[in-house]
Amino acid sequence: MPEYGEPVIETNQLTKVYSGFMRPEVLAVDRLDLTVGRGEVFGLLGPNGSGKTTTTKLLLGLIFPTSGSATVLGKPAGDIEVKNKLGFLPEESYLYRFLNAEETLDFCGRIFGIPRPERKKRIDELIELVGLQGARKRALRGYSKGMSRRIGLAQALVNDPELIFLDEPTSGLDPIGRREVKQLIGRLKDLGKTVMLCTHLLPDVQDVCDRIAILHNGRLVEEGSLDELLMVKNQTQLTIDNLTESEQKRLVELLAEMGHDHPDIVHPYDTLSSLFMRIIESERQRDRAKNQEEVDAAAS
Repeated sequence: MPEYGEPVIETNQLTKVYSGFMRPEVLAVDRLDLTVGRGEVFGLLGPNGSGKTTTTKLLLGLIFPTSGSATVLGKPAGDIEVKNKLGFLPEESYLYRFLNAEETLDFCGRIFGIPRPERKKRIDELIELVGLQGARKRALRGYSKGMSRRIGLAQALVNDPELIFLDEPTSGLDPIGRREVKQLIGRLKDLGKTVMLCTHLLPDVQDVCDRIAILHNGRLVEEGSLDELLMVKNQTQLTIDNLTESEQKRLVELLAEMGHDHPDIVHPYDTLSSLFMRIIESERQRDRAKNQEEVDAAAS
């Protein structure tokens, strides 16, 4: 992977079999070979039961492999020193409901041994980063699902980790919140962080990931960059502004002369997400302009 730094995650024939008394064995991860380079956003995809969560737990050292091996940041998965450099947002954030945002992040920072002055500064930065300034004193039991995801994301970053595992980070967020989380992932990448993202929201993956791996029944079935995997190499698409009917007709005739009969000429579609965000941003600008007019009128 020449475009990225040294590997921060490497698995070699990583295998996990769940077994129990009077229960059939379940092969959750099947001889997985995977490499993630420093500084990339890597998407781990697959249907329910494909092995994504088990793979994440193996890399975090929460469970142990049946066979094979995994290294994280150059050391065996589960190494205590490595764990101090990891951040993890699980699919369900199990936080103390009676603590507020400040107390939750302070508690997490104390676990990592962060000194109090640095901890206080870090708490302020993270609360602003995830957009919870107005709810920093509110007990978590009063948080919506989206707000819970935000504080969960903040706790995953409290130790300024080198490698961050995010499991469904945009679950429960509205389109604006989803965009903000994706922008945050982009900022983490700019800071040289490595992010492993597990999600069912494929548009989010397409927006932020450099490479992906697709698992099925515990096996790696596809891996590569999004450009490589999504490009339709035997088709060419032209995008031309304000093409007249006569120009379109001439273009079709020219293509027919070249042996390309019946080209598919259509108008491209925007995404609903882009349309939604453009409308909301336009309304926000209008509100800001109106507020400024009122301020100017009051001052005159």
